[in-house]
Amino acid sequence: MLPSLRMIRAAVAVGVAALGVAAILVALSGCGARSGLVEGDRAYEVPLQPLPQQLWPAWYESDARRNGGIGSGHPEPRAPLADAPPVPKEGLRALDPETVLKADPAAKGLTRLPMTDRPGRPGIRPPVLHDLTGHDGTPELIIAADLENRRTVVIVYTARAGKIVPILYTSGSRLAVETVGTDLVTRGAADDGAQQTVRYRWDGMRLSPVSDDKTYRDTVPTTPGCPGRAARVRERS
Repeated sequence: MLPSLRMIRAAVAVGVAALGVAAILVALSGCGARSGLVEGDRAYEVPLQPLPQQLWPAWYESDARRNGGIGSGHPEPRAPLADAPPVPKEGLRALDPETVLKADPAAKGLTRLPMTDRPGRPGIRPPVLHDLTGHDGTPELIIAADLENRRTVVIVYTARAGKIVPILYTSGSRLAVETVGTDLVTRGAADDGAQQTVRYRWDGMRLSPVSDDKTYRDTVPTTPGCPGRAARVRERS
């Protein structure tokens, strides 16, 4: 007996549905093993982490991170600035940043640069106050200066017993700078072309690097149909 037209249509519909399910399964499994919760599993609690807070957002463009490398700078002096004015009860926010730079032998030369409120020209960026030590709630003074050679110098000062103490010197080319909680993070391009991210944390004496990440783009072979991945190499100082 020949199959009826209704039976043929039903068979075709079943076949199309089966192909659709197979295509979905291939899409889910094509780029690696499936991961996630299985029915009945307990969901783990994820602790809240502080989000990155951009400093000088106008300088935080992707094209500003692709030039030059980031250096950890020369060793940070821990002694107070001898010729600096005393820190008033209002803290570092009450001091003129240019006065602080002039009192710092390692930063005095930066005072030849003008103050600037926009990227793309040499000058001293608007100073930022942020608590990076976390021990007394008093914010530190963060100063960044863009030089004529496209490098950027970042200096952090704290107050100790009424005196100004530099706790970080670092430099790179048009650095992108942000804070994550009480950590300071700089992003830029290393000399080997990798994107380099250095994270600094207060160690009781200065801001010391706690991580130095390099990300190399397009160095891992890709699987057909799957996006390429970036290789990450972590170096800890």
